[in-house]
Amino acid sequence: MAFPELLDQVGGLGRFQALQTVALVVPTIWLTTQNMLENFSAAVPSHRCWVPLLDNGTAQASAPGALGPKDLLTVSIPPGPNHGPHPCRRFRQPQWQLLDPNTTATNWSEAATEPCVDGWVYDRSTFTSTIVAEWDLVCDSQALKPMAQSIYLSGVLVGAAVCGHISDRFGRRLVLTWSYLQAAVSGTAAAFSPTFPVYCLFRFLVAFVVAGIMMNTSALLMEWTSARARVLVMTLNTMAFSVGQVLMATVAYGVRDWALLQLTVSVPFFLCFVYSWWLAESARWLLLAGRLEEGLRELQRVAAINGRKAVGNALTMEVLLSAMQEELSVGQGPASPGALFRTPGLRLRTCVSTLCWFAFGFTFYGLALDLQAISSNIFLLSVLIGVVDIPAKIGILLLLNRLGRRPSQVVSLVLAGLCILANTLVPPETGILRSALAVLGLVGLGAAFTSTIIYTGELFPTVLRMTFVGMGQMAARGGAILGPPVRLLGVYGPSLPLLVYGAVPVLSGLAALLLPETRSLPLPDTIQDVQSQAVKKVTQAIQEGSVLKSTHF
Repeated sequence: MAFPELLDQVGGLGRFQALQTVALVVPTIWLTTQNMLENFSAAVPSHRCWVPLLDNGTAQASAPGALGPKDLLTVSIPPGPNHGPHPCRRFRQPQWQLLDPNTTATNWSEAATEPCVDGWVYDRSTFTSTIVAEWDLVCDSQALKPMAQSIYLSGVLVGAAVCGHISDRFGRRLVLTWSYLQAAVSGTAAAFSPTFPVYCLFRFLVAFVVAGIMMNTSALLMEWTSARARVLVMTLNTMAFSVGQVLMATVAYGVRDWALLQLTVSVPFFLCFVYSWWLAESARWLLLAGRLEEGLRELQRVAAINGRKAVGNALTMEVLLSAMQEELSVGQGPASPGALFRTPGLRLRTCVSTLCWFAFGFTFYGLALDLQAISSNIFLLSVLIGVVDIPAKIGILLLLNRLGRRPSQVVSLVLAGLCILANTLVPPETGILRSALAVLGLVGLGAAFTSTIIYTGELFPTVLRMTFVGMGQMAARGGAILGPPVRLLGVYGPSLPLLVYGAVPVLSGLAALLLPETRSLPLPDTIQDVQSQAVKKVTQAIQEGSVLKSTHF
């Protein structure tokens, strides 16, 4: 495998890699705000029906002067399930008899009520505006809010299916640049949406390129970094999601209007689009795609930025052809996605890695996309998850380097699942302990996400790397779509959703034991490289067995 040697010559960890990491990680931070945006922009405020006595100045003036707002509310709105005003019903006519001290609160009939035909009045003390209040996504229309989340996640799923294969055919940087532009334009347009369907359409278009940004960011960082620094760079990339979680809560705390919040988290992608033209295309991909002159230019450019201009000048087409002779003879042109399942060395990796991606998406988004159900202070909880996630990812960095990729993948998934399962044994009244275990479970899943990204990139060859990462992202988003409905199982038993959420990562972590270890190995470029690694492993195992047998006798 000659490319790692070429990369070491031009610099696999230098000024270029530092600049590239900053340029790619900053958009990832803002990308997280798009993923978690609807925890705030789609928050459900307290609400009640609009009633003339309270909300119409003329009608209110005709009411008896001694009556205050509380009394007017009593005669206008029936009590709701939580003993407050009913969020979805109102009295057809004022029920003055309810003001009589001798009258019970139940001295009215269901027939005396009607739906909120004149709209709703929302509590704007926390958010001045949300999409729920903007388009009245409450009562009979309350299912439209989770539908918006499902449409967004479906966009990520479709984008992962398309962007992964396109990146392997047309390049990492081209897809990344287009993704920045589409995220900026569609996100900005969503802030000015006149109707809910138009809003969902633009959010779908944003989600479509979210997968493209995530996958191509990881590919460029991994393919331009030497093996010894790969884990560090990829961990910094995943820590950007933690920082983005804190940033989202901070921005949402200061910007309480959904449209302005949507605009705030979308406009920065215009800047990302402008400077993305400076980014270098993956020379590894260019060479294997047969675009040798472009690959040579990128290598020379990186050498110059890293202060190794003499090495870059000495790197000619003849040197390149000589060094990459074996890879170029088998690796030119895109590989078929079907090879992931046809090739014996890739089939098991594909199935188990897909399961790990699914487990992350299913459990993480099943819990994290409904922060209101976990805590009433969604700002503080969002910050807490992001802050605690950072040391967890530093910990997984140490595990990846010390224990290896496979043990880290297994440990992070299994421990995350066990923390969630432990919540089934904790009484509901111990809210702090339940919240702590939920946060630990989410943090463990964040560590598993870091491990999965790094491990996946090292398991699959360059010619198919983005194709599989796209498949993995599809599995994660498919899990994210299926995760939230699992909460409906709570009607059969309050612990049943947590049992499902916890069991899936535990089983996936155990399945990861079937994967090969990749620590300290160079990235495979071709399918033949993967097969060679498998043959080498079998040969080594046979030799070790022979040595043990001879020693025994």
